This record gives sequence, structure tokens and C-alpha cells, in this order.
Amino acid sequence: MNRALLTLVLTAGLAFAGNPKVSGDLDGADPTSSVDVIVQYSAMPTEGHHQRVRARGGILKGQFHAIKGAHYSIPVSALEDLASDPDVIHISPNRALRAADSPTLDYYEATLNTPLAWQLGYDGTGIGVAVIDSGIIDIPDLHNQNSYRVVYSQDFVNGGSATDTYGHGSHVAGIIGGGGKNSTGPSYFYTIKGIAPNVNLINLRVLDQNGQSSDSTVIAAINQAINLKSQYNIRVINLSLGRPVFESYSQDPLCQAVEAAWKAGIVVVVAAGNEGRNNSAKTGGYSTITAPGNDPYVITVGAMKTMGTSNRGNDLIASYSSKGPTLLDRIVKPDLVAPGNRIISLYSSSTNLNRSYPGNEIPTSLYQSNGNSTASDTYYTLSGTSMAAPMVSGAAALMLQQDPTLTPDTVKARLMKTASKSFPTSSTATDPVTGTNYTSYYDVFSVGSGYLDIWAALNNHDTLTAGTNANSPSVVYDTSTKKVSLVNANNVVWGTNGVWGTNIVWGSTVVSGTNVVWGTNVVWGTSSMQGFNVVWGTNVVWGTSTTDVTEATALTINGEN
Repeated sequence: MNRALLTLVLTAGLAFAGNPKVSGDLDGADPTSSVDVIVQYSAMPTEGHHQRVRARGGILKGQFHAIKGAHYSIPVSALEDLASDPDVIHISPNRALRAADSPTLDYYEATLNTPLAWQLGYDGTGIGVAVIDSGIIDIPDLHNQNSYRVVYSQDFVNGGSATDTYGHGSHVAGIIGGGGKNSTGPSYFYTIKGIAPNVNLINLRVLDQNGQSSDSTVIAAINQAINLKSQYNIRVINLSLGRPVFESYSQDPLCQAVEAAWKAGIVVVVAAGNEGRNNSAKTGGYSTITAPGNDPYVITVGAMKTMGTSNRGNDLIASYSSKGPTLLDRIVKPDLVAPGNRIISLYSSSTNLNRSYPGNEIPTSLYQSNGNSTASDTYYTLSGTSMAAPMVSGAAALMLQQDPTLTPDTVKARLMKTASKSFPTSSTATDPVTGTNYTSYYDVFSVGSGYLDIWAALNNHDTLTAGTNANSPSVVYDTSTKKVSLVNANNVVWGTNGVWGTNIVWGSTVVSGTNVVWGTNVVWGTSSMQGFNVVWGTNVVWGTSTTDVTEATALTINGEN
């Protein structure tokens, strides 16, 4: 997907480059047509604001309290006039989104040290996780002995059923909270279940039968999750979806919506994107984090490969996992990584996903004692950062069950501090379809603060100083010294004087100077300057400004050997 699919592309269009209130990807829009836009106001818009839009030929299509905004269809020719309204903060197009995504057991529970948490009774009981995705199918694995654990469902696509017709949302829900009912008992030698197998799920369907959606649809679901927070104890939102970055997170309405949820006390976990192999901008896959994973508040998750073993020591980064820093704002992302390649979770043969990816079926012999080559009608394998994000959402649910007083910032900080930082210098993967080889480097823009360790996170009891947050830092490049430095606000917990000083979060050997993460040349190893040479080297796309960055592409469902 490129910008041509998200905006009106015509040769004789309007240009709004001189107006900072109008998003740049509305430039070139046909002045004789109408466009769907999201308008953010300085205060929640009133009927008077809507009437002024109607007077310009617009139509109100929805309102979003979370971002003090509204969704309109409006003539392109009226945008400049609308931007002159002093109450208007920013105008963005209603951009499109989609889901982010040889059978072997993946053992992700063991890889993340989850069984130790289960042994102590941490299973997500009482915690609500909102799955903003393609819906959820009613599958026995989502029932406990007394009830169906999908406690609320709502369809934001067309106002109908929230049942999953695509398949992606059910797979994500199973990773978060599958109970393993269809693979438990004397007939099975392996139980397939989620990280928080007794969590309550709030099903907010935003992706259609093809995995497509829009900003306004997702924002409406986020808004509803905030509204339902108290009723269903929604403490976590999972967003295994995304789209290209077109503007600063501070202006992007989708990012502003996730920030509103975070500030309302909800942990927001977002897939990093599957564009790590995308070299269209000549950055070797760097700077491909998708929105809203580019927001500094949220927990952005990249994907690892378990290599079909329960030993995390041989795990490798998935080469398709999107890498930072983020476009325009240069935020250090992802925040951490988790298993995301060839993950087995819930499935129904009635969904479109099966018809699109029939090779992802698994045989019953993979988990059933008397199984055979017949395809399972309950479990299925998918790859992508879409699968890694719910690992972290499940982990957050366990932490909040253990201590319901935790704030989103404390959850994020503990997850990042306790993440494992043991990685190789580099690794090579082969695309199973094209045969193309990809080399990955284990720098901070690829693996963030490290590899999710649930048991370690549950055993960390550090607290944040009052008034601090865990926003992901940004980076700057000094052309004279050729060093890359972290930039933190005074109230950010990663500051050098905080309890989680930079040297602790990112490892004890990676700090050189006051704020520099990478020392003289390295992050995690001698070859890890790869990312920085590509992004800031002599032939860079970025140069010294941020105006010439090519956008990232949309998320895809992908896998590798």
C-alpha cells in the first residue's frame, strides 16, 4: 500500500504545504472532489463547529471524545477555509489501515518463562484486554468452566456482528488469552494456550473480512475502550495493526487516540510493523515503524523467532520486523521484542485467512497423540509483529493481576528494564518463498531494550518517581562528532539520573558520554553500527532534515525460515 491508495491522486490538485494545520498527504487532492478527514479541535467540537463544516458542504460522520475530534466528508476545495477556523488544530485524511502480520511447535510460553507465572496463579483473572482487530470467533478455548470470556463485542466496520470473518483477530485473541481447551487432556501431548489464559477479552472489530480498516474506525474503537474501561476493567488495549507514518505523532489523530487511552490508565501495546525488509528508502529496512507504533507513549513490539525450541538462547530476530527510529520524530522503537514467527493460535476454517494462506494450516499430529496429517480445525500458524504484540499484552495482564495499582508507565518501564539483552551480533534469514537472504543486526533500533521475559517482569518491583513517565526517547545525530544521542525530557524515567538510568535499561556496556547509547561505535556488538550508517551515513535519505523521508509501507502477514 502506498500514498496513492490512501489519498486522492490527481495531477491538478490543491497544495496545502503552506498551511501547517493541513496534513501533507492531502497535497495534490482533486479540488473538485470530496475527501474523508479527521479534524482535531482545541476542545471537543460542538454543534456549532459541525454546522460550520456543513456550511462548507461537509457531512459529519462521527465524533471522537478521546482526541477532541470529528470525522467529516468535505469538499477538498473547502479544506483551506476549514483550516482557518481558530478552533481547528489539525486536519488529516481518514487513512487506511490493515492487519500487521512448515509447521513446528513454537514453544513461546516456555521461551518467555510464562509457566513460572502460571504456577503461582497468574493467569489474567479479572483483567480486561481490548482486542481491536478483525473480531473474535466463539471458540471453546475462550471459555472457562462457567462462562465465555469474551465479555463484550462491538462491530465498528458496519454495525453488524463482531464475529471474525478474516481470522486475524481470533489468532491474536488466542495468543493473549487462549485457554487450550481443544488441546488439553489424555489425547494431547502439547497444550496450545495464551499468555493470560483466564483473561477477559473485549472484542472491538475494526478490520473487515480482508483485514482492512481506516483511522476513523480504529479511533472509534479506542474511544469506546476508554468509555468501557471501568465497566469491564479494561487495563490493556492490543493493536496488531498499523499504517504508514505521514506526520508527527503529535499531530496524527491515530497517535493522539492511543495517547488518550494511555493517559486514561490503559496500557496500549502496538505491533511495530512487518517492513524490516523494505529497502525502498535505501535504509536497509530502518525507519519503517508504522503508526501508531511510532508514538512514544505506547509499547511497540518487534518479532523474534523461537527456532522451534523452548531455549531462548538460540532465538533470532525476524528479518521482516520493522526497525526504528521512527520517521519524522526519530523515536527509538521498537521498545522490546517478543516471539512472532510461526506462532500457533486460534483459528476457524470459515475465515478468509485460511483461503488466503492455506499453507499455514497445521496437522493434528503436531499436538494430538493419535493425530495425523489432517489439518486442525482449531489451530493455525501466522507470522508477524501482529503475533508478537499480544505476547506483551498478555504479559501486561499478568502484571496487572499481580498488582492492579500499576500505571501504564510502570508496566512499560518494568517490561523494558527486565527484558533480556543477550543477543548475537548479527543473523541471516532466508525468505521461504523468494529464497532471498536478509542480514539483521541487533542494534537498539531492531530489538529495542531487549527480549520479553515475563517472569523477570513479575519479579521487578521498582516504582516510578512521581511525575515521571516511560515515554520512548528520541535520538539526534551530531554531524561533527558522528555520535547518536538520546534525547529525554526531564520527566522521563530513562533520564541518566532516574532509577532506570540509560545504562540499566539498555545494558551496562552501551553508554558512552552523558546520553549516548551507542558508545564509540556500537550498540550490542561490533557490527551494530549498520543501522546508523544506513540512516545517518554519507548516502543517507534523511540527511540533516526530516522532510525527504520516504513513507513506510503498510503491514503485511509474513514469515521466514
